[in-house]
Amino acid sequence: MSTISLGRRALFALPLFAFSTFSALAEEGSDLTFQGDASFGGPHGGQSIQAALIDTASGEVLGMESGEVSASAEPAFTFEFPRALQEGGNYEVHYWIDSNFGGGSVGRCDEMQNDHQWSIPIEADGGNVSHVETHDPSTLASVCDTFE
Repeated sequence: MSTISLGRRALFALPLFAFSTFSALAEEGSDLTFQGDASFGGPHGGQSIQAALIDTASGEVLGMESGEVSASAEPAFTFEFPRALQEGGNYEVHYWIDSNFGGGSVGRCDEMQNDHQWSIPIEADGGNVSHVETHDPSTLASVCDTFE
């Protein structure tokens, strides 16, 4: 380490490798972009949606996002989870749409027959991951516990 003297004050110059170490730590993890294609627009356009990224090994919720399903845009929704994925990790995205088909409460995750819900596996391969879902009510999975 070198010292630069300026009168009564001294400045210490950090070695260059210290900056690259801090930079690498700040960039740990890969990004997840989770989207729903336009097939969600017809049945769910204008409805609220909430998504959570789960680390399946620990059960920890790593991030939670909310938004609205677009009736006409492609994609119908997009959620970003920056630097959340670690290489080799196994994750799930739990998401539900506040549809209230045949009953339920606005703003609350209700039973699957009222609010559509899904659990989607996500694998981290060391790079950024983009995942696009298609609306498929035959693959519903109960995820309301994630959002309590």
